[in-house]
Amino acid sequence: MEKAIDRQRVLLQHLRPSPSSSPNGSPLISASVCAAGDSAAYQRNSCFGDDVVVVAAYRTAICKSKRGGFKDTYPEELLTAVLKALLDKTNLNPNDVGDIVVGTVLAPGAQRATECRMAAFYAGFPETVPVRTVNRQCSSGLQAVADVAASIKAGFYNIGIGAGLESMTTNSMSWDGSINPKVNVFQQAQNCLLPMGITSENVAHRYGVTRQEQDQAAVNSHRKAAAATAAGKFKEEIIPVTTKVVDPKTGEEKQVTISVDDGIRPETSISSLSKLKPVFKKDGSTTAGNSSQVSDGAGAVLLMRRDVAMRKGFPILGVFRSFAAVGVDPAVMGVGPAVAIPAAVKSAGLQIEDIDLFEINEAFASQFVYCCKKLELDAAKVNVNGGAIALGHPLGATGARSVSTLLNEMKRRGKDCRFGVISMCIGTGMGAAAVFERGDATDGLTNARRMQSHNLLSKDAIS
Repeated sequence: MEKAIDRQRVLLQHLRPSPSSSPNGSPLISASVCAAGDSAAYQRNSCFGDDVVVVAAYRTAICKSKRGGFKDTYPEELLTAVLKALLDKTNLNPNDVGDIVVGTVLAPGAQRATECRMAAFYAGFPETVPVRTVNRQCSSGLQAVADVAASIKAGFYNIGIGAGLESMTTNSMSWDGSINPKVNVFQQAQNCLLPMGITSENVAHRYGVTRQEQDQAAVNSHRKAAAATAAGKFKEEIIPVTTKVVDPKTGEEKQVTISVDDGIRPETSISSLSKLKPVFKKDGSTTAGNSSQVSDGAGAVLLMRRDVAMRKGFPILGVFRSFAAVGVDPAVMGVGPAVAIPAAVKSAGLQIEDIDLFEINEAFASQFVYCCKKLELDAAKVNVNGGAIALGHPLGATGARSVSTLLNEMKRRGKDCRFGVISMCIGTGMGAAAVFERGDATDGLTNARRMQSHNLLSKDAIS
């Protein structure tokens, strides 16, 4: 808004009458804040050719680590499935893709980068299409989407894929090598090493989030996810994966097709959750039941310039409007969305009240509850199809998964749902958020009224 006022002042400087034209010498006109507020730009439904749009977004089912449907599946097979789906379902020419960026967290960097390159070949991409990975921990999938959007906006290429992959069966959370003793001198650096569950307990203690509130959030997550599954809401976004499952006792291999999230427990209740003991602190409130599940899964999002999408005849599922990553106290890293969401919303020229749907990662119920309360969000707008407590949280894939879940739900709701936000907290004390607009919510920009006839123009002008 400040920049807009400055621009007004520059323009008005050229229009300002001489002091003599005003009795007291004061200017007759001045710059002021627009009465329509910060969201005034969206009073016109404008679209531009260089808008970055999402034309397709798919994911695998999300399965329980070490026990679920993907426990015997190579990680790159999960990525292959969603990359291939983008080509098969859109008939996209793979040679047109400028880059594939994959968010991934736990695997050794060089190995995972190689696996992702292999996955691109398995999916049908030529050697001319580059691949890279990105790691901003739990936001890696969303960061991949944001990186591709930024590259398209900058003109590096017109079409790109932002994806996410995690096999927490294959790669567990661990620390390699020794820890620099210097960490003992810097408290915030030391807090970067805190177990995630301890940061959840810190949030609950510091901000007064009760065990009852956390368990209720978990129940809500499972109930909504179960209802969404029963209603077939996830069918549009989930790509079935045919793979093998090995019986741990007999070694027998069985071919299966996984197309449903396997961590949802419809029967979850306050009564059952209340029986679970705290995991990280003896007198704490964070349990296995009110925390996100350790999971395997992948997702992929196809983005391009609007004018390219229109020229090629692709449907526009959503418009990428803004992205923000912020830093917070590592000791309470879960508060990240409470800071990142306002930053992303402001960057989009909007206010929190303008957002119709929120997908906020439920890393822990404590931080999820706190963020919703801090931002005073309407519960009816948040995680309407459940969240990570029920669905699972394959770290690098969650951001890409959320794009598919959000945009498909916005599409179902139509004109009553224009803007959506995706956000998550990030280990070591950060938060990320992105704003999307429903794909068919914008019209071509024009400031001219349509002329009913051309009888006032010369014949030369209309010939």
